[in-house]
Amino acid sequence: MKNIIIIFLLLSLVGHSKTIEVCASCKTKSISTAIKMAIEGDTVLIKKGTYKEFDIDIDKSIHIIGENNPIIDGQKKGYVFKIQADNFTLSGLTIKNVEQSYTKDYAAVLVMKSKNFRIDNNILENVFFGFMIEKSKYGIISNNEVSSHAKKEASSGNGVHMWHCKNMRVEGNKVHNLRDGLYFEFVSNSFISNNTSYQNLRYGLHFMFSNNNEYHHNEFRGNGAGVAVMFSKFIKMHHNTFHLNWGAASYGLLLKEIYDGEIHHNYFEQNTIGINIDGCTRMNYENNHFVRNGWAIKFTGGCYANSFMYNNFMNNSFDLSYNSKLNDNKFEANYWSDYTGYDLDKDGIGDVPYRPVKLFSYIVNKTPETLVLLRSLFVDIINFSEKVSPVFTPDDLVDSKPIMKEIHDKY
Repeated sequence: MKNIIIIFLLLSLVGHSKTIEVCASCKTKSISTAIKMAIEGDTVLIKKGTYKEFDIDIDKSIHIIGENNPIIDGQKKGYVFKIQADNFTLSGLTIKNVEQSYTKDYAAVLVMKSKNFRIDNNILENVFFGFMIEKSKYGIISNNEVSSHAKKEASSGNGVHMWHCKNMRVEGNKVHNLRDGLYFEFVSNSFISNNTSYQNLRYGLHFMFSNNNEYHHNEFRGNGAGVAVMFSKFIKMHHNTFHLNWGAASYGLLLKEIYDGEIHHNYFEQNTIGINIDGCTRMNYENNHFVRNGWAIKFTGGCYANSFMYNNFMNNSFDLSYNSKLNDNKFEANYWSDYTGYDLDKDGIGDVPYRPVKLFSYIVNKTPETLVLLRSLFVDIINFSEKVSPVFTPDDLVDSKPIMKEIHDKY
């Protein structure tokens, strides 16, 4: 009998949920007023138009839905939405003109201590921070576009910024012309997929102290410094594209103090450095494509027990820069476009081991100014002499089973 009463009460609550319409000719003309009128489970339907409102507080489980992309103009006076509620939806809105500050992180949408929510199909323009999510879990942020007019790092914010979150999904978003497109700190057990992050002032993606996450099918293009991944473990990054990240301090992907990760089926094209690796251990790099980069891979610190197998190194200025001991890192069964060996037994594996570190790469590490000699005959001669009789380059850093043809693994 008790269970029947509970079910009856739940059905009664569902039956009483209502839709509150907001528009210039509606009974309710203000979004803030509609939210105050709403109760748990209600929908606030915002019709086409422009609404000049800011610091809109949401503290109940309601659904904010835009019809024909209504514009919410924050007039650069603060946050636009401030949300601390579970089971909410924010969808179909155009939100613009968020206040900028050197002391406070104003955002178009601030979410705090929330769970089981969805934010999708919104357009955010001229923002300081786009979505700022703090101490939240089980949220989905999908199919949004976030942009601004970032000029200096100090006066610009991030597109999707998460702090102390877990079990999140960030999918199908476009973020551009911000400081960092995607920024995650202390984020765990989350999936970041099918996002496009481009032309951001600093990083397309930047995350630190964020474990057990998976990043796949994202594109990072033309960002100031590329993508930075720091102080994290149990990371999976696959089927991502890193390209056109050029600059004196730029790279496709920076890995610093990363442990027990999987980097596979990624495409690195035309970056100053494909992957810059610093202090990383027990990492597997497989089926990645390094095409026309300055350096395909550059080691800058102590790295241990890393494995590089079945990768394509094609037409890079330098395939590998390595300035420390081998430390049980393994290079085996990769394709190197500069390999000039032979395969007499026709098994597809070169009969002569390949040494991927060139003497000139070693020289450039010591004296960067010598890079101007890259295409000179002198450089060809010293590289050939070092190849015949290694003296300066690591004599134990070899691929003993170089693949003769490009590996056409499905990307």
